[in-house]
Order: sequence, then C-alpha cells, then structure tokens
Amino acid sequence: MSEGQALFAVLRQSADADTVAALERLVATAPDRELCRVNVFDFARRNNVGEDETISAFLHASRIGLFDMSWNVLCPGCGGVLDSNASLKSVRAEEYVCALCAAGYEATLDEMVEVTFTVSPRIRRIAAHDPDSLPMWDYLRQIFWGSGIDLPTENFDDLIDEVTVDAVELPPGDKAILSLQLPSEFVIVFEPVTHAARFIDVKGEPTRERQNLSLVFNNLHAPTGTMEMRPGPLRLQLENRTARRALPGIWIAGDKLHELLGRRKRFLTAKHLLSNQTFRDIYRTDTLAIDQRLKITSLTFLFTDLKGSTELYERVGDLVAFDLVREHFQALHEIVALEGGAVVKTIGDAVMATFATPDRALAAALRMRQAMQALNDTRGREDLSLKIGIHEGPCLAVSLNERQDYFGQTVNIASRVQGLALSRSILATASVIENERSAELLERHGQKPAMQSQALRGVAAEVTVYEIP
Repeated sequence: MSEGQALFAVLRQSADADTVAALERLVATAPDRELCRVNVFDFARRNNVGEDETISAFLHASRIGLFDMSWNVLCPGCGGVLDSNASLKSVRAEEYVCALCAAGYEATLDEMVEVTFTVSPRIRRIAAHDPDSLPMWDYLRQIFWGSGIDLPTENFDDLIDEVTVDAVELPPGDKAILSLQLPSEFVIVFEPVTHAARFIDVKGEPTRERQNLSLVFNNLHAPTGTMEMRPGPLRLQLENRTARRALPGIWIAGDKLHELLGRRKRFLTAKHLLSNQTFRDIYRTDTLAIDQRLKITSLTFLFTDLKGSTELYERVGDLVAFDLVREHFQALHEIVALEGGAVVKTIGDAVMATFATPDRALAAALRMRQAMQALNDTRGREDLSLKIGIHEGPCLAVSLNERQDYFGQTVNIASRVQGLALSRSILATASVIENERSAELLERHGQKPAMQSQALRGVAAEVTVYEIP
C-alpha cells in the first residue's frame, strides 16, 4: 500500500465517504493545475457533495498530510495573491499594496484572505510545486491569481493574446530588450513574481521616433508610476536583479482585461473557516499569534444561556442537573456544526458561537429552541429553557487565554441582547433580521418578528431588537 492509499484509509475514518472518494479521484486523475490551490466550493459543486462536508474533508486531509493548506492575502481589485502563507499567524495587520491596482489595502478576513489546498508533494508531485518552472500564463493562473478569479478554461490563451502586447521570461540576473509598437491604449508593464508595475498612458498623435523605457525588477516594491507616451515604436529595456526568474508582460488595460479579471466566484475565506467547528476542533490554539489582531468586517455572534439553571440544580439534584446540562451542550454543539458555525467557548451554562452569515445563526437558534423542547418532552417537564441573542457586525479576531477568540463592540452587543431574552426567547438585532436570507428563512417558518427598542449597557444609543415568537 502506498503512502497516499494509507492516508486516504485514515481519512475515511473521519470524513464523509463520498467526499473522500471524490478527493481520491482528484489526486489520482486530475491534471496538475486542478491540484494547485483547490477552491473547495468549486470542488463540492463539480463532485455533487456538500460544502460543509468538503471543508471538513480537506481540513482532515491537510492535518494528516495529504494536502497543504495556504492562507493567501488577495487584492480585492484584481484578485491577485499579494502574500501566501502556510499559517494565519503569518498574515500581517499592516497595509498590503497591489502594484497592478496601484492601491493599498488593510487585510480583513472576510474577502481578502482565502484558504486553499494544494496536494502534498509527498502524495503527488505537480508542476506548481516548482512555480519557477511553470510557463508564464500557467504561473499567472495557478500562482498569481487567487481561487476566486473565474478564469475560462477553453479560450484562456486567446483572451490573453488579446490583452498582451508582448511578454518575456527573464532568468535571474538577466536582461532583455523588447521592440514593440505602443497602441493608443492605457498600457501596463506588469511583473507578477516581484509584483511590480509601470503604467503607460499612451495618447496623442502617433510618432515614428523610437521611444525608450528602462525598468529594473528587484524586491524593493518600488511605487507604481504612470508616464505618458505617444503611439508608436518603443524600445523597452528590462533587467531582473532578483534571485528568481521574472515574467514581465505588457498588457492593454482595456475592456478585455477588465472583463477577464471581473469574472468572480465564491471562495473559502478565512472568516468562514474560523467559524467552522471542524477547523476549531482540529487546530484549537494553533491559529493566531498572541499579539495578532485581524479585522473581520462582518461576523454573526450567537449567545445562549439556560434560564434558571441554579434553581434546576436545587430542584432535581446535582447529578440529574449535570446530565441535563451536558445533554443541552451536546445538542447545541451539534446544531452549531450542522449550520456551519463554531462554538467559540462555553461560560458556565452559556455558549458563544459564530457564524459566517446571519441566516445560519438564525437557523441554528430555531433548531436550538426545538431541541430544548424535545429534551423537555422526553422528561415530561420544562426543565430546560434557553435564552438566545444574535447580533452581526465587525470585530477583531484575537488570541485570548490560549484560544482563538473575538473582541469588539459587536461581541458586547450580542451578549447584551442575549441578556434581554426571557424564557425561550430568541432576540436578534436589525442587522440579522434585515439580512435577505434571514428574511426568507423566517418567511418559510411563518415567523413574524416583533420589533422593540432597547437600551443596552455600554451602548450609547438604543438598539432595535426583534423577538422571534
């Protein structure tokens, strides 16, 4: 039995069987490019398997060594990878600059950090394991652009030809001179390995006189500049002063290029993964560095608490109450995982959980209420009464008390909203209820939330809160 076969046998013990079978086929038969930075949502769709099951399978596969996980910082403009990391701990909170877009961005875990999976070289060697050996356009497709760019597979080369004036491969320390005709377009000289760019605004009357431009590629990330030139002949001198090959190309920044880069698809974000129960179970504290503070622009928090738990212990005794509370925790953990969320921590009889979107948190809350009623029905008495509060908004992902946690006013408001809840109440703020998918969910369940304004401790203005009857 090969190492890969042995590891897939291990994977089958912890992941969905259909998803594991699809993974085995991928490793055995897929072309190299499909095994580099796999987009899990694409994989799930193509193989007709569940998204949550796919994420779980890839996480377990990475943990045992079948795949390598990568946390890639993306430019929200062009979709290019500005930085690639083996761990979230390496992602910086400072600004990342995209030369192609001539813009700087502070990394957020929502849409700027993707998580992808590449087959381990121990299992199958692919061309992307040696990226400097990839042809230019394969390098751009597999290494430079993120998994959210929806690049065509059939006519990709034709589209590239339409937007490219010229291109050259420069070995380390090498020089080249290109002679080309500048069209009356906005042109970009872009080098994806060092992420360097020079903009040329080509306008005015055409000229027959040769124009000259010299560019040096190094690792200094010099600011992107724009210069004016006239349509006509250009002598372009290029020099690679790095220890890696360079791949400069001259692109026409017109409608065709914007159309090519404008095609987007869903990809697995860092925010989504941090709110995945399997990820938290597998990686636990090995996520963020102690002093790391990374922004999330939108995350949904759900807090629960048992009403009258002290009286419960007094009424039924410690042993019976302990078993009941344990059953309650088990049910909540299962529901959170089923809705694609993650339990951040438990505090006494309370639970704090996160979800990537408000509708999943709301769906979990409705399931929780049903689960508590089912537990009560089996005992013939109303021993378990759950109070739930939900809020969505920005926060910081941090490391606290040796666990990945969250900090900010959104967390505080979610906790305060739960504190307002009465027996069997689900309270949610406007940002949760007004979410389009949340509204559809409530309509399907025949629920009409009742609105109220509440003053919350530590919050200056009153907050609009909805009760789900």
